[in-house]
Amino acid sequence: MRIVRARTYKVDLVPETPRTDAIQSFVKQETVFVEIETDAGITGTGYTYTIGTGGHSVMALLHHDLLPVLVGQDARQVEAIWQRLFWHTHATAVGAITSLALAAVDLALWDVRCKAAGQPLWIMAGGAKPQVPIYNTEGGWLHLTVDALVADALAAQARGWSGVKVKVGKPDPVEDRVRIGALREALGPTMNIMIDANQSMTAADAIRRAALLAEFDPFWFEEPLPAEDIGGHALLARATTIPIAVGESLYSLSHVREYLATGGAGIVQPDVARIGGITPWLKVAHLAEAFNVKVAPHFLMEIHVSLSAAVPNAIYVEHIPQLRAITRSDGMRVEAGGMAVPPDAPGLGIDWDRDAIERLAVSP
Repeated sequence: MRIVRARTYKVDLVPETPRTDAIQSFVKQETVFVEIETDAGITGTGYTYTIGTGGHSVMALLHHDLLPVLVGQDARQVEAIWQRLFWHTHATAVGAITSLALAAVDLALWDVRCKAAGQPLWIMAGGAKPQVPIYNTEGGWLHLTVDALVADALAAQARGWSGVKVKVGKPDPVEDRVRIGALREALGPTMNIMIDANQSMTAADAIRRAALLAEFDPFWFEEPLPAEDIGGHALLARATTIPIAVGESLYSLSHVREYLATGGAGIVQPDVARIGGITPWLKVAHLAEAFNVKVAPHFLMEIHVSLSAAVPNAIYVEHIPQLRAITRSDGMRVEAGGMAVPPDAPGLGIDWDRDAIERLAVSP
């Protein structure tokens, strides 16, 4: 099954709600697509994303350096193609732009692979379980008032969802304590509260904040330090009982291995776009399993619901819609009790609205 054509284009999506954290506001999501056509008549669609900037750089790398290499390749050899493209662009790897570009290609190839087999992604990638718990992020942004945080969290609890994530990193640590304390009081002891600092702290600051917040039993403390500070995360992990969650800003399997080996990751949060695609995402999940560590993927719920169902050690899918403007469905089916169900349609299972994409698309 040979690849006969490949193209890339970009769609900019405005977040449905204002999103702020300790380091940035989300202005737009630059969603970069890759479409691969085969001589068997099967077309695969993959995608990747950046927040605000960098989308044109990803497209340029795809257009000039990666897609020309694809033509003539056997689309069934997904691992071989990933390796060939990685080494073809090794001068810019390991790095964000290269990983993001590789991901768009890899997702398109997995889409072809699953369609050719007539199977959904969650089965082809492992088929570990038919549903996965979800937690909500959309109501936990840093600019929201305490009352707004509590109201959204109570709504999630009423729907049967078992967790909510809240941003931390206020200039005054006591303000973080007040916000998380109010949530715990309103939600009771059984609802999981995840806290996320978005790489905004030093190790010393994170250790202090963890001590201030530990009595509220956070389910995890996400990205407290810059992602490259592996030693700092390991130091923090030894200083607190709160599990440390990292992974969304890691771009290679080896970096995840270093975190696991040093004890700096209590929960791994691989992002399928940033790690380079489904092929390396599965390696990260299985690597974490070998260290007896759970995974809870970052963002991209429409694809991560299938990947989380594929592996045995996934504990959550993050509910944060971002594709509804260009899909025909709500993005992820959620059943009573807060359980996300992966799609059963052959391929990645994302129901793209081609007319909407055509209206919004920008070519390289």
